Amino acid sequence: MTSESQRLTRVMHLGGSARGETSYPIMELRNLDVYYGDFHAVRDVSLDIGANQITAFIGPSGCGKSTVLRCLNRTNDLVPSARVTGVIDYRGHDLYGPKVDPIEVRRRVGMVFQKPNPFPKSIFDNIAYGPRVTGMKLNKSETADLVEHALTKAGLWTEVKDKLDQSGFALSGGQQQRLCIARAIATSPDILLMDEPCASLDPIATSLIEDLMLELVSDYTVVIVTHNMQQAARVSSRTGFFSAKVDDAGQRYGHLVEIDQTTTIFTNPTDSRTEDYISGRFG
Repeated sequence: MTSESQRLTRVMHLGGSARGETSYPIMELRNLDVYYGDFHAVRDVSLDIGANQITAFIGPSGCGKSTVLRCLNRTNDLVPSARVTGVIDYRGHDLYGPKVDPIEVRRRVGMVFQKPNPFPKSIFDNIAYGPRVTGMKLNKSETADLVEHALTKAGLWTEVKDKLDQSGFALSGGQQQRLCIARAIATSPDILLMDEPCASLDPIATSLIEDLMLELVSDYTVVIVTHNMQQAARVSSRTGFFSAKVDDAGQRYGHLVEIDQTTTIFTNPTDSRTEDYISGRFG
């Protein structure tokens, strides 16, 4: 999709992560627009997602953060009136190309939602469900190993290993969210999307999820939407600030103001609107 020189330029820009590592763009958005029927909800978003980095989307409510996040694994396809234009390039493939299977996209790009949503199944079956429905051919022993692996990666195995037959609803809110993260991991994704993953959790559970994100980024690319600017500052390598505009027809729409390394966004942003939001002058 891009020349090698352009890609190398962006690699340098993605540059030093919060963990002191460099990255390359695993996903590239170009001129992304999102419509719901006649409503032009998000306009002209272009950004890169660095591999094995945490990218945070911040901004006030109604500015398109979650809408853009859902585009990254084609969850918006499930909304009948939704339409996406522009390009989302993932490892050289247009995610919205005519031959791309959206189910395969969602396997490779997992989603964790704001409110923990375990299935009405046992802890074991919550994890095993994804591999089964995506066609992974595993015997009983292999399935058990996969469940243990996913729960271990999500930091939950030692807490639930003796009660795998219990309902996922029996867990605390923070444990349920880690169960949902484990469920997403079980299908061996490349990227994990997290839409306000700590919004309904207490501070202790939030801290556990943030620590988990910092561990997972060694194996996965993570993109989070958060209203908690301190959370973005604590965990992300890069931060994109979204805001809303009103067009000449009086229609409000979301757009990306700027995206940069998190330290830059929080200490020396390019756009005064970003500084106003971070400093609490609006939002």
